[in-house]
Amino acid sequence: MSTAAGTFTPAPGGASLARMVLAQSRMEARLMLRNGEQLLLAIVIPVIVLVGGVVGADRIGVDLDGHRPVDILTPGVLALAVMSTAFTSVAIATGFERRYGVIKLLGSSPLPRHGLLLGKVLALLNVVVLQLVVLVVVGLALGWEPTLDDPLRSVAGAALALGLGTAAFAALGLLVAGVLRAEATLALANLVYLLLMAGGGVVLPTSTYGAASGVISWLPSGALGEAMREALVHATVDTRSLLVLVGWAIVGTLLTARTFRWE
Repeated sequence: MSTAAGTFTPAPGGASLARMVLAQSRMEARLMLRNGEQLLLAIVIPVIVLVGGVVGADRIGVDLDGHRPVDILTPGVLALAVMSTAFTSVAIATGFERRYGVIKLLGSSPLPRHGLLLGKVLALLNVVVLQLVVLVVVGLALGWEPTLDDPLRSVAGAALALGLGTAAFAALGLLVAGVLRAEATLALANLVYLLLMAGGGVVLPTSTYGAASGVISWLPSGALGEAMREALVHATVDTRSLLVLVGWAIVGTLLTARTFRWE
């Protein structure tokens, strides 16, 4: 039996960077979704906040400028979901990967270190999309009616806010995980998450915080929450909040590049 020339000729060589990054991102996404604590942060807590906030809005008595609670809370909870995954989940997972030597081993693999971090970001985006789908469905079921005055501007504003918010919080999460020990990262990431959820202007408008609203609007949580509300409630692009997120993303990325320890 004859075979075509070259049928069994070896073709050694590494996979392209794009294929390696995609493979890494798929593995990272599966690990994130299989982790009960991260799944709780990513989906369960935001759903509870949204449902509880809408149901108990009348008892809270917060001034929402005449808007229905569900229309204000849903964009805020979408922002909260990004913060929970991009910051808290990434920080905790990366911190323990450093502790157990996973980061060090992956850093010595054919996948470049910047490819490893890019794979984490792509996995993060996959999980964020899943979160948004779940929360949008829950919001619509509760009666959410996003503004339709200018759909293109609303979608553009929300997409920019989500993209820049993910970049900013991911950079900050990697900064924390790359400097502190795993146990300290776990404690600090959860503490910061709770503080920003309660008083960071992410779920409720910054205007509801009185004299502190000016400071809160400069936080990444406040900027992300305001950008989402402006896009989905008022159909506008909040340029100021987006620039604040750009600033946090740049600062976080530069600090992470300088301080991240692989072991």
